[in-house]
Amino acid sequence: MDVAPAIVIISPIALKTAQKISAVLDESLIHGYAKSGSKPNVDHHLSFSEPMEHLRSLFQSGTPIIGICAAGILIRALAPVLAEKHKEPPVIAISEDGSSVIPLLGGHRGANALAHEIAEILQGHAAITTAGDSVFGVALDDPPNGWTLANPKDAKPLMANLLAGKSVKLSGKAEWLENASLPLDETAMLEIVTTEQAETGNESKLVFHPQTHVVGLGCSRGCSLDELDDLLQKSLAQTGISLGSVAAFASIDLKANEVAMNQLAAKYDKPLRLFTADELNEQKDRLQNPSEVVFAEVGCHGVSEGAALSGVGASGELVLAKHKTANATVAIARAPAPVLTESIGRARGRLHVIGIGPGQAIWRTPEASSWLAEADEVVGYGLYLDLVASLIRGKQRHAFPLGAEEERVRFALERAGQGHNVALVCSGDSGVYAMGALVFELLDRPQNNGGVSDAARKVEVASAPGISAMIALSNRIGAPLGHDFCAISLSDLLTPWETIQQRLEGAAIGDFVIGFYNPVSKRRRTQLAWAREKLLEYRPADTPVVLGSNIGRESEVISTTTLKELKVDDVDMLTTVIVGGSQTRLGGDGHSSRFVYTPRGYAKKIDAKQMKTETNA
Repeated sequence: MDVAPAIVIISPIALKTAQKISAVLDESLIHGYAKSGSKPNVDHHLSFSEPMEHLRSLFQSGTPIIGICAAGILIRALAPVLAEKHKEPPVIAISEDGSSVIPLLGGHRGANALAHEIAEILQGHAAITTAGDSVFGVALDDPPNGWTLANPKDAKPLMANLLAGKSVKLSGKAEWLENASLPLDETAMLEIVTTEQAETGNESKLVFHPQTHVVGLGCSRGCSLDELDDLLQKSLAQTGISLGSVAAFASIDLKANEVAMNQLAAKYDKPLRLFTADELNEQKDRLQNPSEVVFAEVGCHGVSEGAALSGVGASGELVLAKHKTANATVAIARAPAPVLTESIGRARGRLHVIGIGPGQAIWRTPEASSWLAEADEVVGYGLYLDLVASLIRGKQRHAFPLGAEEERVRFALERAGQGHNVALVCSGDSGVYAMGALVFELLDRPQNNGGVSDAARKVEVASAPGISAMIALSNRIGAPLGHDFCAISLSDLLTPWETIQQRLEGAAIGDFVIGFYNPVSKRRRTQLAWAREKLLEYRPADTPVVLGSNIGRESEVISTTTLKELKVDDVDMLTTVIVGGSQTRLGGDGHSSRFVYTPRGYAKKIDAKQMKTETNA
């Protein structure tokens, strides 16, 4: 299981059971319910105040859930977010005394096995309800690692026939099938086939493929997917090997960002594993088509054959020598046993730039949570990493201080360039006064002018949006950003003060609502005061101003004032300031309700419509 499970308890009675499980399951974390405002139990690794939202957040992030509570709580919490069966994490319900362990979801994604393990820890009973597992000791729709099922849609009807009392014929060799309690009969009409060759299955015949082959790829820069794919299909057809028997595609690390190779891997859901030129050259004596030209160009005597042989190891053999087109090459090698892809070469590095919002779990997108849970390593400012501690426990954590932004981003890119799956954590939105822009700046900057290495430039980069401080504050207080607005940072560390002044005056002239980031610091106490005086030249003194700090966290503080009464001493480094435009209004009675909004002009539209109606009358 790639992601450590969360042990969730609602009642203090369940704590002892949780501790027994946590003591045995590596990196598992106890999540304990604590009412809002109360101190969490010291035995809890993490506390939450909204059980339903917390459970959904864990589930959507792909975190396995061990709920020591009534099964109904888990069912009611997760029902609204159930989606794709084959992508859902394991969910297990355990009675508070530990006597019953019930896998509710993800039985064939690790829940059944985890339930057995927990039942052994607690000396309880694992109530496995999936029919195949309980009757035959095997799940035909979920083959073990290293095997694929060619016709998964036919697994259910064939299993139904077995449960109805029919027998099955086993053709081929597979220890995991031979050791199961299947009703075997050589004369049976139902059949289970294990083969490396391409074979068609149906409702009476399941076809399993051992993933014993590695396809080596090579291509010129800019080669099309169609050309590479066509060569692959012809190569597989020539050998008779099924695509299901291919464990991975492999190539030289210089091709880590080759578009056609990555598209091919994505199209067939196969990992792309990469080797250095030196690693590929270790296969020189085993190549059927060594090339001095290739060696002079990339440092090894053959890419596709060398990559295929590197993937299957010393005991493997080449079954298809290099075949080529104008821009692509393909070679295929076979191992004597299924290939464990994580143990060969390395993956293409990945950098996910993740906006976590203000830090509140229910404001974090499922995509952001999922990427954090999947990451091998996390990089960020220490405070931001603490805010997502429940999702990154057990991962390599690289905390950087404030002011070390470029070092932080460069480090993340270079780690990704070494083949790691790296998450770069940003508060708010990753592209709003955060690290997103710096990531792409370093990728775009020449290496001899402070840019990153060639390896770092080949990583996959993707960004997950988050709720920015300005957007969060606007929603908390009403809708001050209801009409045209802009954001301006008052920090002159990276932008000349003269430029900031020009932008601010332009926004003032344009009557934009303004969200101020970095309004003050310990040494900067004059910029916000200047901004207030400049804005007073263009908008009323009673223009509403909203101040917010720690938005979405327990220490959240929101207040309102006016432009004339705005005081620098009421603002600190963690405060976001929204200054309204000339049309922004403060509403409510100031006691039971208080809100700020900027109308878009609907009232004028209604008035015009009424006037037209009266005129026509």
